[in-house]
Amino acid sequence: MNATQSFEEFIRSTSPTVDPWGFLINLGLSALFCYLLSLIYIRYGRSLSNRTSFGRVFLMVGVTTMIIITIVKSSLALSLGLVGALSIVRFRTAIKEPEELAFLFLTIAIGLGFGAGQRLITMLGAGAVFALLAGRGLMYPAARLSNLYLIVGQQGSPAISLEKITETLKDRCSGLSLMRFDESSDSFEVAYMVQFDDYRQIEDAKRALRECSESITVSFVNNDGIM
Repeated sequence: MNATQSFEEFIRSTSPTVDPWGFLINLGLSALFCYLLSLIYIRYGRSLSNRTSFGRVFLMVGVTTMIIITIVKSSLALSLGLVGALSIVRFRTAIKEPEELAFLFLTIAIGLGFGAGQRLITMLGAGAVFALLAGRGLMYPAARLSNLYLIVGQQGSPAISLEKITETLKDRCSGLSLMRFDESSDSFEVAYMVQFDDYRQIEDAKRALRECSESITVSFVNNDGIM
């Protein structure tokens, strides 16, 4: 019997054996911890994207990862098949902010840990990270810096300059901080963290931006509420 035959017999002889009750427990723990992570991300995240919408993905990603690891961990053949399947998968969604990628990695780590049956280590590690994120959010709340995210975009030309947008907003808000600037050949989008004292300042800023260009788009995202 040569090495090739031995390897083939080894692959055929390995079959996944999964304890149904253990699988259900790990599934429930994965769902619980991913749900808690989504709540922490929505409450304490600093991302400018829609955190509520993005946070809903954590549960599905974490549980799916846990199921995959549970199935393939006891079968070399399935593990090799998974590598081949993932090699043809392409993820096209752009991750614009590092925080989003960090939370996705943490979600996958939770799924990997419970899928591998490392419940205690996974719960301790995830709990420690949750405590650090909550502590950071309480010690350095983003709401103290600002209460609104302002996103200004434009399609087509002539494009309004970043300097003109900034100067237009500077005299019409109490605080202004540039967070992100994306530009392509036919469009641009700029995001600010701003602070307004009342709704009249918002109307004044919106009116001034509209006067700069009729094709401009203006989005205000409430972060903490306006007094």
